Amino acid sequence: QVSLVESGGGSVQAGGSLRLSCAAFGHTYSIYSIKCVGWFRQAPGKEREGVALINISGSGTYYADSVKGRFTISQDNAKNTVYLQMNSLKSEDTAMYYCAARRGVDCSGGDLGRGAFGYWGQGTQVTVSS
Repeated sequence: QVSLVESGGGSVQAGGSLRLSCAAFGHTYSIYSIKCVGWFRQAPGKEREGVALINISGSGTYYADSVKGRFTISQDNAKNTVYLQMNSLKSEDTAMYYCAARRGVDCSGGDLGRGAFGYWGQGTQVTVSS
């Protein structure tokens, strides 16, 4: 099994930046079989929204239109960690951010909306004040 632990959330003023981290823990085979990792967010009273995805193979990334040009997803395989660099933050970015991972199947753009992920972290809160 795999456990995902998010960190890096906090409070920031609009226009500021934060970097979220998602570290994977578990059996080596399980971690190495992860193909797709994504960041999702959910604000109070709203549905969960896909933010960014990354293929661990290095074959591509996907972003929600609302964050394109501002957020960047990246990975450090040596640390079993995926990052979400968030720049030019807006008040509407305020939400609980969750990391999710899937074994065996690469990401596709459609996963931002209805992707199936077997592993989820507990979330990290991001609050952007205007």
